[in-house]
Amino acid sequence: MEAVEERAARVLERVPPWLWDGESLPVPVEDIADSVFGLLIRDVEDLGAAPGAPELGAGQALSGLLLAARGEIWVNADEARTWPTRRRFTIGHELGHWEMHRDGQTALFCRSSTVDEDQRPAVPNVEEEASRFAAAVLMPQWLMVREHGRLGDDLDGLCRAFRTSGVAMSRRMADVFGEPP
Repeated sequence: MEAVEERAARVLERVPPWLWDGESLPVPVEDIADSVFGLLIRDVEDLGAAPGAPELGAGQALSGLLLAARGEIWVNADEARTWPTRRRFTIGHELGHWEMHRDGQTALFCRSSTVDEDQRPAVPNVEEEASRFAAAVLMPQWLMVREHGRLGDDLDGLCRAFRTSGVAMSRRMADVFGEPP
């Protein structure tokens, strides 16, 4: 966990001040992926059309994917329209794969259940790392401390400030403050 936090903090330190001042909220994750890493973000209706996409069972969907060889993050367009906070988390999650797991990978596919903020089944370690990275980028520890001091335990207020879901915020509060989600 600590290594992922440090990795996310290093990424945020590399963001030029013209893009983000390190203090204002929400953290511009899409701009960071684009301007710092040169990744193209695409909202795509059918992620199954991606080169090498895995076959999905009934009721399964992809939330996002990283096409590392192409420098692209694909986001499930339907989820993005329905849950804008989910879109931000998915971009952060795929950015985590780019930063930590892309070596030797041409593509990484993330099913809804692996980035789902509502229920977290047992997921592969790289998926958990990418999700923790997303949380640390979207809700940096120093800004969590500041905003928690300002808003207290006002979960809705914290979610609005960081543009995250309640479940993602609850998990982040547990990570940062040791409070149960």
